[in-house]
Parts: sequence; C-alpha cells; structure tokens
Amino acid sequence: MTTIKRFKSISRYNQILKVLLKYGFDDFVQYLEENNHYRMIHKIIPDSTKRRVARYSKWAKMRLVCEELGPTFIKFGQILSNRPDLVPLELTFELEKLQDNVPQMTESEAREVVETELKDNVDNLFAWFEPVPFASASVAQVHKVTLPSGKRIALKIQRPGIFEVITEDIKVMYRIANLIEKRIPSLKHFDPVGLVKNFEVSILKELDFINESINVQRFYNNLAKDRSLEQFALAPKVYQEYTTSKVLALEFISGIKIDKIDKLKSHDMDIQVTARRLAISFFKQIFEYGFFHADPHPGNLLVLPNNHICYLDFGMMGSMLPRDILIFGKLFMAITERDVKKIIRVLQQLSNNAPILNRRELELDINEFVEKYYVRDIHKNEMSTVLLELKDIIIAHGLKVPTYFFLFARSLVTIEGVLDKLDPNLEQFEIVKPYLRYSVTRRYNPLQMGVKIVNSFVELTDYIDEFPQDLKNAIRKINTGQIKVDLTHKGIDPMVHTLQRITKQLITAFLMVALIIGAALFIIFEVGALWNGISVLGMTSFTIAVILGFGMLRNIKKGDYDY
Repeated sequence: MTTIKRFKSISRYNQILKVLLKYGFDDFVQYLEENNHYRMIHKIIPDSTKRRVARYSKWAKMRLVCEELGPTFIKFGQILSNRPDLVPLELTFELEKLQDNVPQMTESEAREVVETELKDNVDNLFAWFEPVPFASASVAQVHKVTLPSGKRIALKIQRPGIFEVITEDIKVMYRIANLIEKRIPSLKHFDPVGLVKNFEVSILKELDFINESINVQRFYNNLAKDRSLEQFALAPKVYQEYTTSKVLALEFISGIKIDKIDKLKSHDMDIQVTARRLAISFFKQIFEYGFFHADPHPGNLLVLPNNHICYLDFGMMGSMLPRDILIFGKLFMAITERDVKKIIRVLQQLSNNAPILNRRELELDINEFVEKYYVRDIHKNEMSTVLLELKDIIIAHGLKVPTYFFLFARSLVTIEGVLDKLDPNLEQFEIVKPYLRYSVTRRYNPLQMGVKIVNSFVELTDYIDEFPQDLKNAIRKINTGQIKVDLTHKGIDPMVHTLQRITKQLITAFLMVALIIGAALFIIFEVGALWNGISVLGMTSFTIAVILGFGMLRNIKKGDYDY
C-alpha cells in the first residue's frame, strides 16, 4: 500500500512539472528536477502548445497552472490572493479570477454520499431530492431538498474522494516547498514550507463541514443578538440533524443576487438603500461583532424584500480580538485626524511593538501618505486602498502585521466593488465613523473600566499570596547552587530610587482612576447621602482624586534630584 501511495506521489509530482513546463516555467522546473527527467518531459509537450500559451502574461500563466492542476492548487491560489505582502499585486488580481472547471457529480454519486453520511436512504430522509445541483464547485455541490415537514433546505454535499486527493497533493506541495528552500535561496524568505502548513490547516478546516456549520451558527447568533434598528442582515439556519463532516444542511433562502441591478429595480428595490444597508451590516460585523464574512462577493449576497441582505457560503470567515478591533478603530480615526504620530503608534501596536529602525523615514512616509490622501478625490471612499497603501509602508520599514490584516483588506476590496456598482456616491467613511468611534470609546466605558480595575486588584492579591512561596523557592535554589547571582554595584542607587518613584506614581495613578470611576458611579446611581441632588460620596471621591493628582504632578516636577 505504501508503495502504491509513493508511486501516486511521484506520478503527481511529474504531472506538476509537466504543467509548469507547458506554461513556460522551464527555469523553475530545472531547480525542482531531481531525477534528470527534465529533457524527456520537455519533449512530450508539443511546440504548438507552447506557442499558444505564450500570449498570456506571466501572472496569467500562474493562474492557468493552478486551474489545470485542480482543486488543491485552485484553493492554494485563492488563499495566496489574500496575501499581497507575499506575492505581487498583479498576481493577486489574477489569482482572484481562479475558476473551478470540474464536472458535476451525478445524482447517484450525490445520493451515495448523503446515505453514507446520514446512514439512511435518501427517500426516507427527504420528501424530495433535486437531481441536478443548483451550485457546483471543486470541493462540493449544492442540491435543493424538501424535508418531510415541507421545509426546503440547501444540502451541500462533498465530492467523494476529494479529501484523499487534497491530502495527497499537500504531500507533494511539501516536497516542492522543501526543494525551493534548499535550491532557491532568493525565495526562502517567503517561507514556502510555512505557507504550505498554513494552507493545510485552512483547507482541512474547509473540508470539515462541521466547522463551516459552526461559522454559520456563530454568524447567525451575532445577528440574532443585535437588537438595534440598523440590523439589516440575515443568515441561513443550520439543520444539525442533517449535518456531518461531509454534508451541510442549511435553510434555503430565496432572493435576488445583489449584482442583478435591473432585476432589483424591477422588484421595486431601492438600490441606494440596499448599498447603505450592506455597508452598515459589514462594518457592524467588523467593529461590533469581531467576526466577519471574508468573501462577500455578489454570488454570496442575496437581496430580500424590505432591502434586507442575506449572506451565503461561510467557508472563509475572519475573526478579530477586541484588541484588534480597537487598533483598527484608532488607526482609521488617526487617519481622519491626520495625526502622523498617532498613526505610527497604532502601527506599532498592530506589529506587536516591533522596533522601528528609522523613525524619521517612517514619519516622512506616513506624512506623505496622509497629505496625498487628503488632496486627492480618487479612492477617498475606499478604506481598502488606505490599508493596502499602509501595507506597503509597513513592509518597507520592516514591521509585520497579523495575517487577518490582509483578509480584512481583501474583504474590503470585495465589498467596495459591490457597493460601487450599487451606489458610486455612497459615503462609506461617513457610515463607518460611528462604528469606529464606538470601537474606541467602549473600552473607556466607566463600568467596564471599573470591572478591569477590580480584576487587576484580584490578580494583584493572588500574586501577593503566591509571592512568599515563590521567594522561598528562589532562595532555596540559590542556596543549593541551582541559581548563581553575580551583581556589580555601579551607580545603582539612583536607578533604584527612580524605580521606586515610578512605582509610587503608578500606584497613585491606579488609585486616581479607581476614585474617579467610583465617583462617576456614585453620582450616576445617587449612592449614599445627597447634597443638592449629588452624591456626597461621589464628590468626596472626586476631591481625593484631584488632591492625589496635584501631589503626583508636584512629584513629577521634582525629577530625580530629591535624594
């Protein structure tokens, strides 16, 4: 069995080399060729084929290579299109055009997968099973199905054997990646093995429909919890009893594709209202939920009556932590305020406080970016353009950004394309500003800050409880010779004194914040005795905080010369 698998891998490897040669990547193949078959494989390809593909650009040829090599490489290309930090922008545009050219499964094949997964006959499970799929791709196809209750659902069915094909291709990709790292040093900094590893994690998640069902349910729950008047989005319901790792059952929702503008108008849909609601729903996903649809192209967006928007296909989703949301909120606010220094501080936070090698050069580049942004009309409405231009500055100065940055930027590019077709005059920045402000200000909500301070004091108390034991353990290790300490006393007293002063100031600052928050809560909720309708406890807390503040300012003015 192992010999058969090895033969399949070698055969697939040689097929990949053949396709690369067909599209003119001879130099690259010479680097990868190990068995001196280069000349023989080269002779197999007719000259007429080489002449036919010569009319394509280098980037288009790369796209065609992916399409010819099948589902694994198509998916790999689609994921690479999200990484403009690694591949040229021209190539990302080509990879976004990747198309699946796979014949549909027959009805009997689809039924067999469903029956194997759900462990029952299709005729027992459903009142009706559509023989022809209404959507088809390289990994799965979707059939309309009617439940015994009369409810219509969309049944996504994974192609038989696709998991084995993809896992085998990944092994070959690892082999190619290792050869690239060994034989082409100029490409080593792209981390080919790391790219394949990331792709493996991503594609295996996509092949597990349980994972996609969790994405749908999480998205659905976010929308259900949003009780605001500006909640215009919908998502299909998941039918867990008909869902497995290879079959996904979703509520069938009928609507008009968002790019069918004439059809929308014929159904009395207001295109401008649709555009505005799409923008609001998308920005809410990012800056309120922290979980967003990362592939909002027209095929995944339906318009329903009352101009509501329904999202489809949840295989590619983006997720951001509250810290990430805050950083992006501060970044866009700093850009609108033209605050160069603040932009740099936020970029450092985005890069996990990576060191800046040449701060002056970075300030010049950011200042140039801000000035250009404010004097031109073109792209003024495109947040994605802002992010991608900043990306170039970030990379040029050796800073790094998390991978979700590019997923976020790509999804913005996609949604802006849809919005531009619906309403070119839509003021996106005006729509997003309230959400940007909310993402920044909600961190400073007095109640949330009070909870954080209480949690910090609890953690400090836990640390104080553990400190004596930690100190005993450290002394024991020093006594037994497990730790050797070598200190050179040279001008340490001033430094110790400075550290003591800083510590005192930090404690004072914490107390001030706690008192101010306490005062605000006492006054808001009218706690304790009142004087002219104002809480006496609140006024007292605020007065003490002011006194502490003046004392700290006086201490700071003294400097380090009070010893």
